[in-house]
Formats: sequence, structure tokens, C-alpha cells
Amino acid sequence: MEKTVYIIGHKNPDTDSVVAAVGYARLKNLMGMQNYVAARAGHLNPQTAYIFQKFNIPRPVYIPDLIPKVEYYMPEGNQTVDETVSVWESIAKMEKTSTRVLPVVDSEGRYKSLLHYSGFANGVLRYMNPEKHSSISTSISLIQKTLNAQPICLAEDADKPFKAHMLVASSSLDKFKTTLKSHSSEDVVVIASDREEIHNLCIESKVKVLIVTSDFVMKKEVREKAEKNGVSVLISPYSTAPAAMLIAYSMPVSVMGDKEIQPVRRNDSVTKIFDLLKNAQCKYLPVVDEENKVIGIISEHDLLKEPNIEVILVDHNEVSQAVDGLEHFKIQEIIDHHRIGSINTKYPITFINKPVGSTATLVAGLYKEYKIPIPKDIASLLLCGILSDTLILQSATVTSIDIETAEYLSSITNLDIKELGNEIILAGSRISGRSSSELIHQDMKEYKEGKAVYTVSQIEVGDTKEVLDRKLEILAELEIERRSRKGLFSCLLVTDITTLSSILFIENEPNFTSYITFPKQEENVYYLQGVVSRKKQLVPMITEAVLNFQK
Repeated sequence: MEKTVYIIGHKNPDTDSVVAAVGYARLKNLMGMQNYVAARAGHLNPQTAYIFQKFNIPRPVYIPDLIPKVEYYMPEGNQTVDETVSVWESIAKMEKTSTRVLPVVDSEGRYKSLLHYSGFANGVLRYMNPEKHSSISTSISLIQKTLNAQPICLAEDADKPFKAHMLVASSSLDKFKTTLKSHSSEDVVVIASDREEIHNLCIESKVKVLIVTSDFVMKKEVREKAEKNGVSVLISPYSTAPAAMLIAYSMPVSVMGDKEIQPVRRNDSVTKIFDLLKNAQCKYLPVVDEENKVIGIISEHDLLKEPNIEVILVDHNEVSQAVDGLEHFKIQEIIDHHRIGSINTKYPITFINKPVGSTATLVAGLYKEYKIPIPKDIASLLLCGILSDTLILQSATVTSIDIETAEYLSSITNLDIKELGNEIILAGSRISGRSSSELIHQDMKEYKEGKAVYTVSQIEVGDTKEVLDRKLEILAELEIERRSRKGLFSCLLVTDITTLSSILFIENEPNFTSYITFPKQEENVYYLQGVVSRKKQLVPMITEAVLNFQK
């Protein structure tokens, strides 16, 4: 089975992270690799949502975490059997497809039970107990199909299920007449050989079904009598003993299915289903969707295999910023423009890391490298990614490569750089009606230096006044964030896109305050002249303070 490869950015994704994933996934698709899928590890912020809406481009798949789930280990294929099919036909299907189990479903594909060999063996013993009268739930049609019998007379209700009481006419005529009489109130199925006196007796007694074995040819007058009395007659190619044995297999599979085995969902965690698999008699579990329709099977053995997904990381390379559960899966590639962080791999991978202003710049460059034209919609997204991450090419992180790439994408899309940049920056700068928690988590990254953990969030605004008016609630939210992570501090960089400077809100452990050397504007608020880049300006300065604190 071909693996799905998710191309995904960091948690709390910004525009650059999301458009880079979409752009790189499209490049892979254009190269013939359709199993590469763009994904996001969080909800779109207002700016990114605006961009996808503006260009009418589908949002990437939302994957809140990569905690191992059933769907990541479930093998391809979905074999099921309808509940009305005979056990004989079902077992033949299992052997033909080399399947150890078969989910039993209704006419709409909804799960009813699970057919497995252990359950089947128990079922046969239960229904064919020699100490009891032999009776099975079946239908005339199922008996005919199971025996490969030639129908001579068939009742109109041949498909209707009934409880069949099985009798083998092996005794004398008089003795069998007594036996037949004792079952007069039941739906009797008689297996007889070539004894015509038995045939006539069964027809006169109006049994439900008469099975004549060994391809015996019935006389015309006997057949006419059977039709008149409403007796179904089947001519079996098998002799009496095999025919009697095979009839047990004519029961509908719904009778033999194990109803104790409950299904699981594709999004159930492996941890959740582990005990269910361990306790299941056959070590298999059916997988169903929200409508209880079967979509596959998972077994204990499947959990020992490699998962059917891998990942490519864009716009980050630190564990603390990656989607939860990443450590369970193979990383194929990393494409980033930040400092090299803490992600380790067990094998060599493609790692593209360049000091440019945007991951979108790197992705656009890969189109050129592979000599593949950039589709206009993707070029629009990548241009937005560059303009967003570089504050319309004014950030300290911007390079000549970013500028050249932006101009190239502008020529493809016929979009004006300054006009588009102002439009998307404005779309992301509105804070009215948004909670402090939303503002802090919109673009938040966690960092680790030694034993210290801290978070740095960033938003861009056209005027810092409204944010300063909400100082107390923002600081309260930062303190909640810091305490939840047992962090050294949590801060919010608010960048003024008109002055290209920022203010910094910070909540920290008291003994760290003396290491913060930025110009103080208010209590817990600092003014950072000319600082607009978290990556290239703020994080290096604040990391140095953390290192000095730990000395």
C-alpha cells in the first residue's frame, strides 16, 4: 500500500507555514506523486483564512495531532459479506481472498457481526448438536445454492428464512412414517436417496423441502404431486451423507457471526484499541465510520508494521513546535528558514535550511529547480507567504532572494506586491472582538534552552493603542500560558506595521526580570525600536538573556 505523506507546518500555523505546505504538496503532485497531501496542525489565523478565501483555494487537511490511530495501521482493502449470504459461500470467499475474518454487514454496509473460524466452529457445534433435534435457520434458496442442487419445484417463498428441522430418511418406511408424524407441526427438510416410497410419503405429508440425493431422476407424476402439495424438491449431486453435512453450511452468515466483537473507529487511538484486540478471540477488529459502515479490518499483526503515513515538515524543525505525536512517524524531509533545532532522525533525510525571509521562497525555488511551472493559484499563495513573513519585504529577515522571488511570483499572478501586501497585513491585524487567548495562540512558538522553556507569540497591528488598552487581560493570559508549561516566561511581540517597531508583553518568573534589558514602556511592557522579526531579532536577543540567566 502506498503511504500517505503529509506535508505539514508547525502548531499555531502562520501564513508562510500553511502556504508552503500547500505549495510543496502541489509540486509533489505535479511530479506524479499523488500520495503527498498538504496538512495543517492548527486552525487558520484570520490573515491565512482571508488569503485562501480570496483565491478560492481549498484549505489543507486539518490534523490536530499524529497520535497513532487505527487508520495509520489499517491495511488497504475492505472485504465484507452480506448477512443473508450462506456460511458456505462466506467461507469460500474467505479462502479465495486469503482472509481470516469477514465482517458481516446489512444491505447498507452497516456492521452486524464478525465471521471467524473459531466462531464458526463453535456455531456448528451449537446448531448441529447430536443430542438435540437437528435444526438450523436457513432458506430454501440457501440450501439449493449450498448443495449446488437442481431445483425441481420451488415454493414462492424460497428466499424466506425459516427454522429447518433436518431428517435423514435412512430407516424403514413404517419407522420413518412415525418419525415424520412426530414433526408434523414443524418445517421439515428431508434428505432421501432413491427410495420412491419415501418421496411419496414426504410429498403426501407436505414437508417443507424434499432433497433427493445422487442426482436421482424423479418421475413426472411424483413431481406433479409435489407441485400440487406445495413441496419444494431439490436434486442434489451429492450422496446422502455429504448432503446432510453440507446443509449445516446453508445457514445465513448472520447466524454464525460473532456479535460479541465490537467495531472500532478509524480515529481511535492505538492505545485505546490495544486491549480490545488483545481480548478478541480472533485478534481482529472491524473498523467502521460514523454511520457504522465497515471500512476495513485491523489486527494485532498490523500494529507491528510500519504505519501507512510519513511526514515532511515545513517552516519549523523543533520538536516543541511540531504536531503532537510526530515522534511515531518517519520524517522524509524538512524545508525551513529558522535556526536548526532539536529534531533528530534515525536516518539521513533531505534537509533544506536557508537564511531567507520565508519558507515560501524556498518552495518557489524548488519549482524552478525541478523545472516545473508554478500554477497561478499556487504562485498567489506563495507570494502571500513571502509578503506576510517579511512584512511586505521590509523585515530584517528579507534577502535579495526573497525580493527576486516575490517579483517573479508577481509577474506570474499579475498581483501588485505593495497592494497585495497591505491587503493581507490588514486582514491579519484586526484584533477587535478576538479574545486574548486567541491573539496569543494565533502564532505562538515554544523554545527550549537548557532546562528553560519559554513561548514567544507574535501579532501584527496597524496601531498598538488597542492592544495596550487590553494590557491586563493579555498579561493574565500570558501568565496562564507560562504556568501551564512551567515556563520561564511567555511573551507576546506586537509589531506595528506602520512604524516597523514592536512592543513586548511578558510574564516571567520574578528572578528573570533583571535579565530583561529592553527599554521599559510600562510594567511588563517593553518598547523594541526597529524590531519586527521574531526569528532574526527577538529570539536571538532573548535567548542570550536566557543563557545568561542559566549561568
